[in-house]
Amino acid sequence: MTHDYSALRRLPIDTEYLTRVLLRLLETASPSGMTDNVVHLVGAELDALGIEYELTRRGAIRANLPARRNAEGFAPERAIIAHLDTLGAMVKELKPNGRVAIAPIGHWSARFAEGARCTIHSDGMHGLTGTILPLKASGHVYNEEIDTQPSAWTNLEVRIDENCHSLDDLKRLHINVGDMIAIASNPVITPSGHINARHLDDKAGVAAILAAAKAVVDGHVELPMGCHLLFTISEEVGVGASAVLHGDVAEMVSVDNGTLAPGQNTSETGVTVTMMDSSGPFDWHLTRNLIGLCEAHGIEHSRDVFRYYRSDGAAALEAGNDIRTALLCFACDGSHGWERTHIQSLEAVGQLLALYMQAEPAFKRDSRPIGPVEDFPYQPFPEETD
Repeated sequence: MTHDYSALRRLPIDTEYLTRVLLRLLETASPSGMTDNVVHLVGAELDALGIEYELTRRGAIRANLPARRNAEGFAPERAIIAHLDTLGAMVKELKPNGRVAIAPIGHWSARFAEGARCTIHSDGMHGLTGTILPLKASGHVYNEEIDTQPSAWTNLEVRIDENCHSLDDLKRLHINVGDMIAIASNPVITPSGHINARHLDDKAGVAAILAAAKAVVDGHVELPMGCHLLFTISEEVGVGASAVLHGDVAEMVSVDNGTLAPGQNTSETGVTVTMMDSSGPFDWHLTRNLIGLCEAHGIEHSRDVFRYYRSDGAAALEAGNDIRTALLCFACDGSHGWERTHIQSLEAVGQLLALYMQAEPAFKRDSRPIGPVEDFPYQPFPEETD
C-alpha cells in the first residue's frame, strides 16, 4: 500500500516542556513494583493537556486521542507505548553490621550499582537514604583487594545514612526484608544538549510521547484513527504491554532506548527505527511506513538491530495480540547503567510520533481481526531470475 506523507504537518516539539517533564519523571522514583507515584504524575500531565485516560487495576495508563468522524465507518486504531517503571533493588537480608544486602529488580549489572545513591522505602515509613557499596570499599583497609573483589550482587550492601550498626538498629528503623530500594537518577543536562542520568530508559521515551501529544493537541490536528497512549508499569521485569491494549488496536509503536555501541547503528542525535530485537523482526509494513515518514519530512534517522533486547511489543505479542508492532528508539549510551541521550534525539522521536499520529493506517483491512485474502498485502521481493 502506497502512502502519501507530504500532506502531513511536521509539528514543532516544545523542547522546554519535554525537558521539564523528563526531569520531573526522573525525580520520581518508580522501580518495578513501586510505580503509583509516577502514574499520578503522568496522569496530571495528561489532565493538563486535556487528554482523557483510564487506569488498569495496577496502574497502567490508557490515554485516548480520538479520531475525526469517519464517513467510512469503523476504522482500526493505533497505540504508542512506553514504560514508567525502572530498574531498582530490594532488601535481601538484614546484616549484623547494620547494613543490608540487596537483590536487583530488573536486569542490570552489579557494577553499575556500586556507588549509587539510593532510598530504602519501608512499610509506611519515610524513605531512608543510603549508598550502595562493595563489601570491600576502602583502599586504606583492603589495599588491592578493592580491585580484585568480583563485581556481584552478593558483594554489595547498603550503608544507611543513620546511626545504624546492628540488627537492633535496623529493626529500630523499621527496615525489613522485601523493602523497595529506589536508585537515585541524578540527572545532568549539559550545554551541548546531552542528558546524563539513570533511568532514561524509559522516562525519556515517556517524555517524548507526551511532547508529541502536546504538539498534536496544540496544533488542533484531527487524527484519521484513534490513538491510544499507553504507559506500562512492569516492562523491566518482562510483563510490559501484556494487559493494557484495547481490543481494536491494529498497530502499536513502542518507544524505548537504542544502544550506542560499536557494532550498532543507532543515531545519537536522531530517531532509530528498530528492524529486529531478540524477540524477532518487527512488522515489515509498519516499520517501513515509519521510515517513509522520516524520509518525507527530513527527520534524522537510522535503522538498527538489537540482539539482547526486548520491549513492550514482545509482551503484547506473547499475550496473544494479533497486531503490527514497531519499535522507535532514542539514543542511549550506557543502557541500564549511567545512561546518556541527546535532546535532539528526543525531539526527533517526538516529531516522528506526531507525524505517525496523523498518518493513515498501514492497511484499512486491519480494522477487522480476520478477513479474506483479496486485500491482504504482498511484501516486495526481487524477481526470480534464471
